[in-house]
Amino acid sequence: MQHTTCLIIDDDPDDQEIFALALAEVGPDYQCSFASNATDALQQLQTNSPAPDYIFLDLNMPRINGLQCLVELKRLPATQTIPVVMYSTSSEHHFSSQAMAAGASAFVSKPSRISDLVSILKDIFSRMQEA
Repeated sequence: MQHTTCLIIDDDPDDQEIFALALAEVGPDYQCSFASNATDALQQLQTNSPAPDYIFLDLNMPRINGLQCLVELKRLPATQTIPVVMYSTSSEHHFSSQAMAAGASAFVSKPSRISDLVSILKDIFSRMQEA
């Protein structure tokens, strides 16, 4: 069976786990790896092969924030075509606009319930497959 691989970049281990649990509910073939900051993620992506099918990227991280990381991901030839789903606890529209302008495939305001996140992720994957 072919697995769909996802890299979750988030400095909060609880949020990493929530996204991994939600992805497992979306489909059993999703396999997740993790990076706790942008520097580790970029290093993983440059040294590990094959690249993940999707990247989930937290907006609010120390040192290099999610938008800065996204710009770098879209600059590097090895990662520029990987769909990136950015997320944040903030629902402010300008964050979403900035993320989409920088090359994100989608922006998610983190819901409080995993079941809501599962629904959001299913919708995102459906839209990306149609594109």
